[in-house]
Amino acid sequence: MFRSLNPATGEQFGSYRLHDGAEVEAALERSFAAWSSIRAAGIAKRARLLLALADRLEANLEAFARLMTLEMGKPINEARGEIRKCAATCRTTAELGPGWLEPLEVKSPARGSRVRYEGLGPILAIMPWNFPFWQVIRFFAPAFLAGNTTVVKHAENVPASAEALEQVFTEAGMPDGVLVNLRVDHPTVGKLIADSRIRSVTVTGSVRAGRTIAGLAGAAGKKAVLELGGSDPFIVFADADFNAAVKTAVAARHNNSGQSCVCAKRFLVEQSIAADFTEAFVEGTRKLSYGDPLDETHGLGPLARADLRAGLQDQLDRSIAGGARVALAGGTVDGPGFFFAPTVLTNVADDNVAAREELFGPVAPIFAFADEAEALRIANGTEFGLAAAVWTRDEDRARRMEQAVEAGAVFINDMVRSDAHISFGGIKSSGYGRELGQVGITEFTNAKTVWIG
Repeated sequence: MFRSLNPATGEQFGSYRLHDGAEVEAALERSFAAWSSIRAAGIAKRARLLLALADRLEANLEAFARLMTLEMGKPINEARGEIRKCAATCRTTAELGPGWLEPLEVKSPARGSRVRYEGLGPILAIMPWNFPFWQVIRFFAPAFLAGNTTVVKHAENVPASAEALEQVFTEAGMPDGVLVNLRVDHPTVGKLIADSRIRSVTVTGSVRAGRTIAGLAGAAGKKAVLELGGSDPFIVFADADFNAAVKTAVAARHNNSGQSCVCAKRFLVEQSIAADFTEAFVEGTRKLSYGDPLDETHGLGPLARADLRAGLQDQLDRSIAGGARVALAGGTVDGPGFFFAPTVLTNVADDNVAAREELFGPVAPIFAFADEAEALRIANGTEFGLAAAVWTRDEDRARRMEQAVEAGAVFINDMVRSDAHISFGGIKSSGYGRELGQVGITEFTNAKTVWIG
């Protein structure tokens, strides 16, 4: 049973049974049949359908944002922003994607040679709860334009959002089966991956879940794209725009109440400004209010589930026991719902929990570094490699850092985020493969070589 539970109150407001074997089989058949249909329709038709989907997402913006907020606790203004981003990504993909998928003409001994990009078929997308609309659209839009269909296995705590997505595809005039939503258990996921109609797999989630799925995909001889956890460093040098860095740091840590793979999770600050930065960061964080996420005055909502809050509290307790100092005290909030007050830590050693583990919520550890070499040692000293932010006015240093930081993305003087124009993904334990942009749109394609003699 999948359940919709309001994390602001702890009250259940919906339940959904699992799909049975016959329903799963029917969904796979629909997805496979839709692949034949959209492949024949051509890329121009698929682009028009993406534009129609963008329109319908915007038409349902308030309803979808409210549903998201009720189901996983996202502050309502951020929820509206998520739907807008979904629509914008559909439009950007429809506009630029056909050019990205143009056959690549190659010079060779042949009279002519080129590489064509063709869709593979139904892709199984295993999606997380933290961005219940965006994560699906982020994968779907480029994959669909390239000629694939999608079978979604969404997170167990956002079944209403998953159903709403499937319904809006129908409203947009998408052919039946282009996106199907399945509520299934873990053993059934394994069977889906092994099914010959599923051609590839994408997963966004924890490192543990991603590795499990990758193992199943590998055993079935199928490609997987993994976007997993991150412990992104936010690196501030003394020559940075101090006020802009602090303001962005506070926002980057607390987006989605700190529950994002690409939230800044470790703050590395040059020693000469570390005390001032910590004071300003604490002051900025202290101004954030938390409460009912439907109330627009609150910038923070609850954590999405009780077990997630308990896990974060355990990490915080172990961090403090390991020597971290509390610059701003927070943690589990008594009362209804799963609220967690923002917390700031300093004096964090390399082997501390806050340095080694991903903190999926509003806990911010601050590290001081002496020089560029130490900043890189701390930044690269985890198993993760999703993204990083570097703040400096020195363009030469920025160039050195963008090359030396071990991450799938480096943002200079800005907050890390994904964008439809450019590829996104991680390295190391943060996964492999890319989504979005010219690189991401070809992940789920057959790069077919054509040689003319």
